[in-house]
Amino acid sequence: MAELFKKVLIANRGEIALRVIRACRELGISTVAVYSKADESSLHVKLADEAVCVGPPQARLSYLNAPALLSAADITGADAIHPGYGFLSENAEFARLCKECKVTFIGPTPANIDSMGDKAEARSIAKQAGVPLLPGTLEPVPDVNACASEAAKIGYPVILKAVSGGGGRGIHVVRNEEQLRGSFDRLSEEAKAAFGDPGMYVEKYCESPRHVEIQVLCDKFGNRLALGERDCTVQRRHQKIIEEAPSPIADEDLRKRMSEAALKLCKAVDYENAGTVEFLVDSDRQFYFMEMNTRIQVEHPVTEMVTGVDLIKAQIRIAAGEKLKLTAKDIQIKSHAIEARINAEDPVRFRPCPGKITALHVPGGFGVRIESFVYDQYTVVPFYDSMLGKLIVHAPTRAEAISKMRQALDEFIVEGIQTNIPFLKKVFAHPRFQEGDFDTHFLEEFMLKNE
Repeated sequence: MAELFKKVLIANRGEIALRVIRACRELGISTVAVYSKADESSLHVKLADEAVCVGPPQARLSYLNAPALLSAADITGADAIHPGYGFLSENAEFARLCKECKVTFIGPTPANIDSMGDKAEARSIAKQAGVPLLPGTLEPVPDVNACASEAAKIGYPVILKAVSGGGGRGIHVVRNEEQLRGSFDRLSEEAKAAFGDPGMYVEKYCESPRHVEIQVLCDKFGNRLALGERDCTVQRRHQKIIEEAPSPIADEDLRKRMSEAALKLCKAVDYENAGTVEFLVDSDRQFYFMEMNTRIQVEHPVTEMVTGVDLIKAQIRIAAGEKLKLTAKDIQIKSHAIEARINAEDPVRFRPCPGKITALHVPGGFGVRIESFVYDQYTVVPFYDSMLGKLIVHAPTRAEAISKMRQALDEFIVEGIQTNIPFLKKVFAHPRFQEGDFDTHFLEEFMLKNE
């Protein structure tokens, strides 16, 4: 058995930093938290064995500051870095710098991140691997005329995607040529400003899709494992709000076909560590590759709950050189888990709502899990994502999980700031959600119109 790390630096903040700290402690590994000056009182700073300030509140000067993070690893003697999600978790150059500094990056290889981070290259690799794709370009379109020509071949509506986009950003639906010509240059400039790359590609827009993803684990020895699917269909502006496992639309046949496709893609790029292959599924249960996220996902706990696999520990063990001990026979999904993201935001206008939490009570009970970094009297800062944490429930059936979630949301009290809890209550009470009869437009069509 490979020797695990002695000390892991967590290059992140919030609940994911706490999640990694807990996993490391259970494995007997010391931890180093990094923090910006705005996060000095954050819980991950208090609970880590050591903590290093890496810069001012602005993320680009702290959590995105690779030299500062690597310096923190050096001065504390950390022999590995876990990037969490967001920030530098899918930055190939950071992964390379870690290797150059002889610090293990707990994640996929730089080559993995490069190949899957470029959406056009990822689509090309997926096609060669025999993974189903929506009709579209495999290379970025050079200009608006080329884009219009390709869109005419594909047939409207089409979707324009930033080559280097991700996390629901850089995605735009275009329903006719006039819209395309009127927006292409602007969208390209927005992509350049947001991602440093103006490249756009075009593909057929799937009108009423489900968003379903496959969790994978791959070790350094060619062993690859799919851990079932998650349904992330309930979204607002392409941002996930509710995730569940298994998907309400998945049967054994669909799960098997999607898992096989995900593992084909992993094999094609010799993937290592944890990753998620995302698909769109149409009304005929045909699925199409969207992208691969080369990191741990926000919604990983629902997979953990239904499989019994600690994904963070698995990441650490794989990065340390251990072989996967699990096989497909070990993954038996016979229960249901749902996650709701608890955000500090106006539940009507969905604007961020930073400020001081004056009272806090979190729910508990059998099958209820909280992943959060906030506490009573904690001040939510305005510099980062508005997510306060995640509420996860686990039950034998989907209906029981929904009932448990509704009870947990009723118990969840946050005073001093506004949260999206009232909105989440409406979603879980909606008949369409309870029936599992919804697509990615569900929130806009049914919840946001105050029907």
